[in-house]
Amino acid sequence: MAGELVEIPLNGTSLDGELVVPEGARGLVIFVHGSGSSRLSPRNNYVARVLREAGLATFLFDLLTAGEDQVYANRFDIPLLTQRLVMVVRWMRGKNGIRDLPVGLFGSSTGAAAALRGAVELGDEIATVVSRGGRPDLAGEALDRVGAPVLLIVGGLDQVVIDLNREAQARLPEGSHLEIVPGATHLFEEEGKLERVAELASQWFRDHLGASP
Repeated sequence: MAGELVEIPLNGTSLDGELVVPEGARGLVIFVHGSGSSRLSPRNNYVARVLREAGLATFLFDLLTAGEDQVYANRFDIPLLTQRLVMVVRWMRGKNGIRDLPVGLFGSSTGAAAALRGAVELGDEIATVVSRGGRPDLAGEALDRVGAPVLLIVGGLDQVVIDLNREAQARLPEGSHLEIVPGATHLFEEEGKLERVAELASQWFRDHLGASP
């Protein structure tokens, strides 16, 4: 299915993204990539394709402009990334054809922290959050104020991140869940592991965004 290239205005420049809306879409998933990545991330694009097959619209976008991305510190500036995410979600909520769809966030690495903080700021506008190999600890005290259910997906060989996610799960709302994928490292590069991530995310979003089974 064809995607729509979207330019979201930003102080005289823009953030680039691609929106794909399957016929009869029941929900919208906005991807929040991690440090050093972009809307072109092959892993997130794979997950997005699986979600579209499940009847969900997807939006992948760049959190930083090309110039901003050259400043290494910006990639870890969680307040800045959160601010961009909130701006993008609100802009998308005004777009014809998707304004009434329930919204979920899919965050990777540092993007997961921005997704969680964004969910706090956006409140009821966000139905759920999924984190892939995320750093929810970087969301700080916002973790205690997340209202939407969260799925944390972590590789079974990514021990440091497992520990951080376990600590985060204890602070997240009822209905949240930690899923450890056996034999997977941080990037889920092993055979079949990214497929498992996509399967878990697809089921979770179907359950929480009302998409078709």
